[in-house]
Amino acid sequence: MRIVDHRGDLVRHGRETVNGVRLHYLTAGEGEPVLLLHGVPKTSYHWRHVIPLLTPHYQVIVPDMRGLGDSEHATDGYDMRNVAEDFAQLMSALGHERFRVVGEDWGAAAAYQLAAAYPDRVQQLVYQEMILPGFGLEDYSFLTAQNVRSYVWLWHINFYAVPEFPEMLINGHEREYFSYFIKHETHDPTAITPDAIDEYVRCYGSPGGVKCMCEIYRATLTDGDQNVESAKTPLRMPVLAVGSEHFIGADNERQMREVAQDVRSVILPWGHQLAEESPDELAGHYLRFFGGEL
Repeated sequence: MRIVDHRGDLVRHGRETVNGVRLHYLTAGEGEPVLLLHGVPKTSYHWRHVIPLLTPHYQVIVPDMRGLGDSEHATDGYDMRNVAEDFAQLMSALGHERFRVVGEDWGAAAAYQLAAAYPDRVQQLVYQEMILPGFGLEDYSFLTAQNVRSYVWLWHINFYAVPEFPEMLINGHEREYFSYFIKHETHDPTAITPDAIDEYVRCYGSPGGVKCMCEIYRATLTDGDQNVESAKTPLRMPVLAVGSEHFIGADNERQMREVAQDVRSVILPWGHQLAEESPDELAGHYLRFFGGEL
């Protein structure tokens, strides 16, 4: 799958073994580093439209999370504090002591832990479209009348946490399952193009791909304990909470105000997959935030 920078040049691929796992990552552009962290069930390909909008101004580093995309299918270590350590060590290996972080979905949960663990390294944090374990994710996953009527009922949190059954039911049906799942969370389903579905199915349909995804959810209770502990020391770096009107919305800002001191927010009139539904608008907010205009 072709991913290019603003000049039309192909991004560079790399692999690095850090924190006991071999990560695959993309790099493009020049300048100060920005780390882009994808969520689930996606890969670094999720950022393909945003990358060329940032590369005129910054160098972007876009890894696949452990177990996902083309990174190693690690057998353990899927709690977000450990995933954050993967990314911290990757940035060290690439020579970046200080950097900005953008995380969406589970990438945002990892980005929060990264900022909490390394406040002197993370210059600015973009926290996008995620409910932190320990700060509301559990409530979103419950079977309630309100949740069932909502497009934000996160039933899959509980489903994926069940040992072995999700893998048995999804394996062999990845295209049907993920096509529905990803598009259901959008406001504009046509934004999820066939090439994206092909890429996500390729990765999650690989041996062990669904299991690795589920292991992220099976660490949710551990994540909650970690987040509550980390929140005892509020983040001091500037934080931009980015929500979508038709999915998590204002809860992004609510959470960040519970864990950070310097928070501003934007809500975009789209669904959960903002980097695919509205990349130009989204990147514009990133650039204004990075430049001190938000």
